[in-house]
Amino acid sequence: MKKIITLCLFVFAMFIGNQTLTAQNTKLEDKLEINTKASEKTETLRRTLKFDNDQRDQVYEAFKLYIRTQISLSKNENTIPEEVEKNKARLETTLKEVLTDEQYSKYKALSKE
Repeated sequence: MKKIITLCLFVFAMFIGNQTLTAQNTKLEDKLEINTKASEKTETLRRTLKFDNDQRDQVYEAFKLYIRTQISLSKNENTIPEEVEKNKARLETTLKEVLTDEQYSKYKALSKE
């Protein structure tokens, strides 16, 4: 009888552990997706706008924050369109601060296409 109870407790613990691992994998996948998208957008802009490494790092962080917020807003069912616009405005403001006027005007021309 003790062996059966021990076996049941062990199986129960395995199920709980499996749930935790699944949740962690989802968070890891989200992080990888965010980093990949931010890196791709940054490299595309770097090739076009020809900015330095310091600007590249700041642009990467801006895109990372933007994409992370977009993903969390898309998962939320009660997302208000103003929140999406506010997120986009924050990205635009950050890029305007980081890039020179010439680079920013090229960026705006690219984003309209």
